[in-house]
Amino acid sequence: MAQLAQIVGALLILAAYVLAQFGVLDQRSYWYLWLNLVGAGALTVLAWHERQWGFLLLEGVWTAVTAWSLYGRLTARENV
Repeated sequence: MAQLAQIVGALLILAAYVLAQFGVLDQRSYWYLWLNLVGAGALTVLAWHERQWGFLLLEGVWTAVTAWSLYGRLTARENV
């Protein structure tokens, strides 16, 4: 089950990346940020559970940066 969750998390991150590279998603779009947040968040939890410290560092920072970007996007005043 953990392997399936890892694959799903990785696929979410990769989907966001591929779609951004092909110009389908903007890197500041809600879709891009949510795909990254959910994927990286899942991988962070799994890395912690498996005690994979290097992977935990990578995915934890990825999750934190994405969460910060999403928070900034959600709280920004547009057209002010």
